[in-house]
Amino acid sequence: MRIAVTGSSGKLGRATVDRLLADGHEVIGFDLAGSPAADPRLRFTTVDFTDYGQTLDSMLGVTARHSGIDALVHLAAIPVNGLVPDATTFHNNVTVSFNVFFAAIRAGITTIVYASSITAMGFPFDEPPASLPLDENVSAANNTYGLGKIVEEAMAGQFVRWNDELSITALRYTNVVTAEEYGSFERAVDPSYRRDLLFSYIDTRDGAAAVALALAAAEPGFEVYNIAASDTGLSIPSAELAEMTFPGTPVTKQLGEFETLMSIDKARDRLGFEPKHLWREGYAALGS
Repeated sequence: MRIAVTGSSGKLGRATVDRLLADGHEVIGFDLAGSPAADPRLRFTTVDFTDYGQTLDSMLGVTARHSGIDALVHLAAIPVNGLVPDATTFHNNVTVSFNVFFAAIRAGITTIVYASSITAMGFPFDEPPASLPLDENVSAANNTYGLGKIVEEAMAGQFVRWNDELSITALRYTNVVTAEEYGSFERAVDPSYRRDLLFSYIDTRDGAAAVALALAAAEPGFEVYNIAASDTGLSIPSAELAEMTFPGTPVTKQLGEFETLMSIDKARDRLGFEPKHLWREGYAALGS
């Protein structure tokens, strides 16, 4: 397939490009950052997605890059609160996602996979979650970044009503880390470490694998999947961790020793998602 990736120069974007190219796809990169020379394997074009005209034109075709796209992976966004004023985070990200979704639909692209977030589930969890492990049935925003993600999911759910062939998949990523960042897990004995993330994380390579699986499994309609590593980022057993940090919160299953508290059961069952890059091995490798 010919697949466009917005935000192709970002942390998850680079890993996704690597994965899709390895799978034999032709990849078109769209981003404000980056250049054609940065990765000769990638057909790259600079696009400002806050400009709907640029966005639509890039989806329809770019001379010397492509004449049509089979599927779209949308990762472009201001990635966290605090980089710009809060209202700017919301306005930018919601506008960009609307422009990208709407332009893709107008261009006849019927398969879209995009990055949603744990921030659409209640991050930073000052209010305890309703139950653990937390699944996709919960939507709650406590900052403008998370509010934007909830708005994007609502938009996607409506867009698929307009076209019976349209497939949009939202991947609710937790904190994305590279192998080089595993040194931060030296705090794994501290119960406050990653509490705001329900102690979760995801390696960029597994995050990219989730994109590939979602593209392969795409069916008409809108679906949301949690994407996290299968273990927590702590060395404290999960049942003990849940009781210690969220006392009184119902635990709906018998937890494995270090099982994630951000449920990935749906992604496992429907996508075949199984994380392969876990911090325990990666952290040990850094010290060897």
